[in-house]
Amino acid sequence: MSVPRTARARARAEITREITDAARRQLAESGAPALSLRAIARELGMVSSALYRYFPSRDELLTTLIIEAYNALGDAVEHAVATETTPRAQWRALSNAVRDWAIAHPHEYALVYGSPVPGYRAPQTTVAPASRGPLAALGIVHRAWQSGTLATPAETLTPELETQSALIAAFLNSGMPEPAVARAMVGLTQLFGVVTFELFGQLDNTMDPAGPFFAYSVETMADLIGLTE
Repeated sequence: MSVPRTARARARAEITREITDAARRQLAESGAPALSLRAIARELGMVSSALYRYFPSRDELLTTLIIEAYNALGDAVEHAVATETTPRAQWRALSNAVRDWAIAHPHEYALVYGSPVPGYRAPQTTVAPASRGPLAALGIVHRAWQSGTLATPAETLTPELETQSALIAAFLNSGMPEPAVARAMVGLTQLFGVVTFELFGQLDNTMDPAGPFFAYSVETMADLIGLTE
């Protein structure tokens, strides 16, 4: 049974939400490097000392925004995967969910997948939220391998790449062959690369609008990964 929150806890949660909402507006206007607790306090009509009781530093506020962004994307991706039954359809749904979320939240996407914020080092607490999208993608490949519908490439990796892929397979406890893991990582990084190119204007005047090129990339990467159905 959940315990009802006290009035103080509810008030704190509401003020915290107001602060993070103001921080997102500032991200949209000025970018992450210019994020300022003092500016947020002025916008909300708070004294700086009061705001510091919620977020003692800019980095703590950035960490909260990063975790929330990763979790929002993770929710979108996991929901999309759950709506499909075959691995290739799940890959397509996951890819479209990443693109749709990035287009709807460009500044939050830029915060987590754009240029690093000078002076900021992400703490360990960001790792699990950041892993949700990649784990969902790798889970699709693993299920295809388990069901016998993954076309495993007959290729030899360099020793270093084989070791790296083996570590990922061991972390996932998947038993997948190293070439399959390597190709899954190619597909994953290609997915975010195409989304980033579109979002940051790198496809303007070439593959613009980017929808057809994105769909082609998704299917091409599904072929490369080996998702036969």
